[in-house]
Amino acid sequence: MPLTGQIALVTGASRGIGAAVAIELARRGAHVVITARTQGGLEETDDAIRAGGGAATLLPLDLMDGAALDALGPSMLERFRRLDIMVANAGSLGTLTPVPHILPDDWADVVGVNISANWRLIRSCGPLLLAAEAGRAVFVTSGIVRRPHAYWGAYGATKAAMEHLALVWAEETRTMRLRVNIADPGPVATRLRARAFPGEDPRHAAPPAEVAPGIADMCEPTETRHGEVVKVGRSK
Repeated sequence: MPLTGQIALVTGASRGIGAAVAIELARRGAHVVITARTQGGLEETDDAIRAGGGAATLLPLDLMDGAALDALGPSMLERFRRLDIMVANAGSLGTLTPVPHILPDDWADVVGVNISANWRLIRSCGPLLLAAEAGRAVFVTSGIVRRPHAYWGAYGATKAAMEHLALVWAEETRTMRLRVNIADPGPVATRLRARAFPGEDPRHAAPPAEVAPGIADMCEPTETRHGEVVKVGRSK
């Protein structure tokens, strides 16, 4: 259990990739703080973690709530005195539509979740990760960044911006103990993907539990990569 004694924060942990990564990190010994907007989904993830002998703290959180995100790091310090791992997984698809048809409210939501929330997470939790003996930050991206598709403008642009933000942070911390990387899991059978491809056979995409170990590997103290986009699961 290489993560015994460590505290991990996972966003978007009520289902899909986030839930699977949280379960895997707990299996490896971390105490996982799981966040999402839906309390019911978090409770399901917590049940799975406890069934495997792990431990979690549930934290219902709206990533559009800037004040709550700004308070997250100080709250982690007060409660746990540390933060070793952050997996920024939560994402917003928005509406798939031609770029001129993107509505301001849809744009604001996708930018808020995919870019601004990650910037606030870095501001709020970055100091704790830098203070950790082996701080690890992983941002979950999408292959759409390197393969632009029609109608995916808002999602693709914000994921690309998130990648750039994370990689700049990695450059700024290159001489420190912190390791910052980006995980590209490839096609995964999540609710977001089902919304984007409603007629797709889910067997054509990897189940979340298949990609979770690769992301969890990026969180271990032995991880040496820094500032890289790492393909995990079937995307390798």
